[in-house]
Amino acid sequence: MERNTSQGKHVGVQQINFLIPVQEDSERPCTSPRFPRNMSVAAHTTPLLSRVVGYSVAIANNAGRIIRDIMKRGELGIVEKESARDLQTEADRAAQRSIITSLQKCFPKSTIIGEEGEDEVKDLSGQVFDPSSDSSSSISSIACPPQLTTVAEEELVIWVDPLDGTAEYTQAHECRISGHLGVCKTLGLSCESLLDHVTVLIGIASGGKAVGGVIHQPYYNYQNPGAELGRTIWGIVGGSVGGMPIVAPPEGKVIVTTTRSHSSSTVNDAVAAVSPTEVLRVGGAGHKVMLLLEGKAHVYVFASPGCKKWDTCAPQAILEAAGGILTDIKGDPIPYHATVAHRNSTGVLASAAGQDHQAFLAKIPQHVKDNLKA
Repeated sequence: MERNTSQGKHVGVQQINFLIPVQEDSERPCTSPRFPRNMSVAAHTTPLLSRVVGYSVAIANNAGRIIRDIMKRGELGIVEKESARDLQTEADRAAQRSIITSLQKCFPKSTIIGEEGEDEVKDLSGQVFDPSSDSSSSISSIACPPQLTTVAEEELVIWVDPLDGTAEYTQAHECRISGHLGVCKTLGLSCESLLDHVTVLIGIASGGKAVGGVIHQPYYNYQNPGAELGRTIWGIVGGSVGGMPIVAPPEGKVIVTTTRSHSSSTVNDAVAAVSPTEVLRVGGAGHKVMLLLEGKAHVYVFASPGCKKWDTCAPQAILEAAGGILTDIKGDPIPYHATVAHRNSTGVLASAAGQDHQAFLAKIPQHVKDNLKA
């Protein structure tokens, strides 16, 4: 999430009594003969990265169901981590438990880093999810470029934000229980539109670079009564993007998306410097990059150290698979090694496909760049 949080912790493989029965030969559920034939065959013939992305699609879909169920029950279990603006809910905790334990079971040699820390995995009240039960995880259809087909499992670092947009999630809940309809006077926007900001992020890195990603929108289609909720987008850098069409932003405009709740003079100076015709202030790094992919914005500007690697890894991989670019505010690449500092201390600048990223970088004032220390 785009907020100051305590450092997440590396989640290693632990001795866990998984809730999915384990075969005596200790096969992973992802490749076990118990699963449908097409999944087990694909698991043996498809590159590892395609399998990780495919299973992550299914695992993210399940996390979205968890998030919606907790909102529906109305028992969010909100706690403050570092401040009143730094919240964690039962949806964050339960979604992370499900995502990480499921990924661990499928890919035990990988390193998995979750926003909510290792403590949230020790309580296994969330089930290990069987990704083959979700037909959307058709891994054989996820193309992997030749240079990534030989990536080994132990080389992978998976960055997980189980609920990007927690502030918007909790505010939407408060609006619901208060009976707000239409535009909320307190927030200045439609209460229900806050649900657009909520995403589940699973980013895959190798060699310190974002190479694959999944963004799930739990509330996509909420405006259409009776429609199936949720949408999942995925991508592999050098491969392709699935789950949605990529739309070019309108010509003759410069639409900027930036933070809704963590503005500062530095952020505002950076936004103003690119001479926007419109500014979209929204929550969640995942949602901001979705606006670039949907053609609703040209550039995402965030000149602040407020977001973390789990906020940007998945969005960066998908954006770059679509032809866009994501760097820090100085134009340097964001590293995703397992041991790297979690905070993106030098901000984020992302541009949609077809936009001149270097031109945007050149417009960022030097004092803004100087204010952000690595």
